[in-house]
Parts: sequence; structure tokens; C-alpha cells
Amino acid sequence: MFFRLHVVVSGTQEIAVRESSRYSIKKVITKEKIIQKMASEGEVCPIPAETKEVDIYRDTPLRLLGYANEVGEAFRALVSVKFVIGTYGVASAYVLADTYDKASKAKKQLGDTEGANTKVGIAAFDTLVWQALASVIIPGFTINRICAGSLISLAKVAPKLPLTTRKWITTAVGLGVIPFIVHPIDSGVHWGMDNTTRKWIGGADIKLD
Repeated sequence: MFFRLHVVVSGTQEIAVRESSRYSIKKVITKEKIIQKMASEGEVCPIPAETKEVDIYRDTPLRLLGYANEVGEAFRALVSVKFVIGTYGVASAYVLADTYDKASKAKKQLGDTEGANTKVGIAAFDTLVWQALASVIIPGFTINRICAGSLISLAKVAPKLPLTTRKWITTAVGLGVIPFIVHPIDSGVHWGMDNTTRKWIGGADIKLD
């Protein structure tokens, strides 16, 4: 039995064409030639989906640096203030790096078109404000208040527990809450900016994500 099997090799620009019942690779030709051949034979030529560019600041573990200050706030009862301030420094550095990244992408996409500098400025401002609120200010304040409330409550409800134990429980509560506040805060900041700054200054006519 003779048949032909087209095999697409992911991540390359080549397609191996396997022929005959023995599955032996007969030749390797370019994707363009395969499509031309399929079209000439009346076969349907599927259009490969475009691969989305990975945003290292939002689609990789690097995003966790934006939550450094929340971790610092969760450990506030157990560590020095300098450590907590240091975690805010890490989160702030992440925010600035992402702002620079989005501004650079905007500049690259817009080039020297009319109003490009203004749109780049808007993209940078939007990223900076969103990240500052969603990654640093609001979640940091939220975890701070949750941990403070937990420590006070434990002192009233379980006064016989050693202070160190109460602090560790407070830290565990703070760390446990982080995953649950991320999405609501992100969505809330988006909603707030959609109805304030993004209405007032408009938006850049570009796609950064």
C-alpha cells in the first residue's frame, strides 16, 4: 500500500515528507514548497497559527518579582523593616523594567510615525500606573492590613499562644491570601483606569500583549 504522510516539525521552517509503507523519510523540503505542491494537487492548505510572543515580564516566573513586596508584608512580623523595604525595592525594579519594556516595544512598533512619541509616552505611563497600583501599592497595603488584623485577633482569641507562634500563623495567613487577591486587584485596577486615566488621555493604537 502506497501513501504519503506530511509531518510538520514544530519550531522549524522545514517539513519532512515521509513516503511508502516503510515510513522512510524521502526528502526534506521547505514549508513554502509543500504548500505550493498541496495547492497544485487541489489539497487544502492549512494556514499555521501565529505563535504569540512570550512576554517575559508577564508570561514567565519573572512575574513573581512583582509580588515580592506582598511576601515581605506577610513576613513583616518576623523580619526587620529593612527586609520589607528591600522587597518593595525588588517589586519596584520589576515595575520599572516592565515599563521600559512596554515603552521600547511601543517605540519599535510605531517607529517614526506621526504622534509616535506621544503614544510611547502613553504606553509607558499606562504600564507604570497599572503595575504600581496592581503589583505594589494595593496588594502591599492589603496584605499589611490582613496580617495586622490577624495578629491582633490572635492576641485576643488565643492569648496563651506564644508570640512567635502567633507571628508565624500571621505570616502563613498572609502568604495564603496572596493567590486569591491577585486577580481581583488586577481586574479592579483595569476597571478603574478604564474609567479614569484611559478615558482622559486615550490610549496608544498598538498591541503590546
